[in-house]
Amino acid sequence: MRTRARIGITLLALAVAGALAYGFLPRPVPVDVAQVTQGPMAVMVEEEGKTRVMERYVVSAPIAGYARRIDLDVGDAVRAGQVVAAIEPARSTALDPRSRAQAAARVKAAEAGVAAALENSRAAEAEAALARQELERSESLRQSNFVSAQALDRARSEVARTQAARSASVHAVNVARFELEAARAALAGASGLQGGGASETIEVRAPVDARVLKVVHRSEGAVQAGDALVEIGNPETLEVEVEVLSTQAVKIAPGSRVLVDRWGGDTQLQGAVRTVEPTGFTKVSALGVEEQRVRVIVDFTSPREQWRRLGDGYRVEARFVVWEGADVLQVPAGALFRLRDGWAVFVVDGGSATLRPVEIGQRAGLVAQVRSGLSVGEKLVDHPDDKIRDGVRVRARQP
Repeated sequence: MRTRARIGITLLALAVAGALAYGFLPRPVPVDVAQVTQGPMAVMVEEEGKTRVMERYVVSAPIAGYARRIDLDVGDAVRAGQVVAAIEPARSTALDPRSRAQAAARVKAAEAGVAAALENSRAAEAEAALARQELERSESLRQSNFVSAQALDRARSEVARTQAARSASVHAVNVARFELEAARAALAGASGLQGGGASETIEVRAPVDARVLKVVHRSEGAVQAGDALVEIGNPETLEVEVEVLSTQAVKIAPGSRVLVDRWGGDTQLQGAVRTVEPTGFTKVSALGVEEQRVRVIVDFTSPREQWRRLGDGYRVEARFVVWEGADVLQVPAGALFRLRDGWAVFVVDGGSATLRPVEIGQRAGLVAQVRSGLSVGEKLVDHPDDKIRDGVRVRARQP
């Protein structure tokens, strides 16, 4: 009996010791497992943009005046040379009774100015004739030594002065006549408008065949020289304007491939970079942060039929392909972590996590290119935490 009791106690002690040992053994850490894959990969810069007509023209007022109502609507076709607006002389002064009275007074003043200029011209002519006669007498007397050489010089100088005065008086007559004509023209225009007559208008014409994009000044009213009246352009010649961060713009080159998404259609549009503008500008983001941005202009390469419903100023999302490869070894970016000056991953090998340094190349969002250190099909610990160390037992977490 004692022998059996000893055996039982021994077995019980061994069972308890085994249970305690098993209880204190480190259990596998549940982890998410990712896999090393090989396939196509592209590095992209994504930004919002908007479409715009390539060649747009702002038709503006050539002079200050009174613009008639513009009957064109957005989308209307216009031909080169077609009249898009008409501008009359300013009505505010032409129809004002006081302004008309002033214009009539200016006509009378100009007529008086012409008369005065004519009288001055006749007086100058008389003085010039008298000076010529005095010079002739002085020259005759000088031959007989009855006058000095100085007196003869004064006579000649007086002739030159009177001739210059006569020429000035002739020019003054011409100026007075021009002022009279201008005053009469202004008075005639005002009288015509007050009498209900048609005034002389200036017709503003379209420079090219296009469509109306915007009517800036539809209703009739006063305009100043240079005021925009109508914007025209060809909506079938669209381009995409994208404002890119300057740190990303340096990676984009003319000719780079562009994918246009989220524009409202079912298909993904293709494009190519035409221009990366050399000058940046400061823009405040929605978070209130100042950013340096650069405009990048993109041309559509997809057929016109695919994007024909796009118009001027439509929102799109552009993805610039700055690097791409057809057969690239890649891993999820979440499996990577910094190790001294490089990168490393935990490889799941035989139920344990093994630390392995890797060399990383291009990074594209959630994936990264692997240049060395891994092979296709190897399993990695995705998003490792501080529980994962080299040699720690791990098990794949069930989804």
